[in-house]
Amino acid sequence: MDAISNYISQFEKETQKRLKELRIMVHDLAPNANESMAYGIPAYKLFGKPLIYFAGYKNHVGLYATPSGHAQFADKLMSYKQGKGSVQFANDRPLPLDLIREIIAFRVQENTQKFG
Repeated sequence: MDAISNYISQFEKETQKRLKELRIMVHDLAPNANESMAYGIPAYKLFGKPLIYFAGYKNHVGLYATPSGHAQFADKLMSYKQGKGSVQFANDRPLPLDLIREIIAFRVQENTQKFG
């Protein structure tokens, strides 16, 4: 089992499902991204630069799209708990998959323009 699958497997089934959805979405939107573990969580780099990270927790799933990714979608993220460069999607609410897809696509475009 690879490191990301091992990481995901430690969570409850519903959180595993959410993390797998995020992983698949990153693979779909950034097929050339390098997948690894960084800071103890799944991490993706594109052109050798950070693209996106995600993490599971007891009560939420965290998405780390770097400060630029969060700044770009600040209005759409207002209803979610946030930290510097992070947003929390509560496990008792559906994942906003369309919004997450937009954020990842933005980060792919940003890395491609800057480093591709």
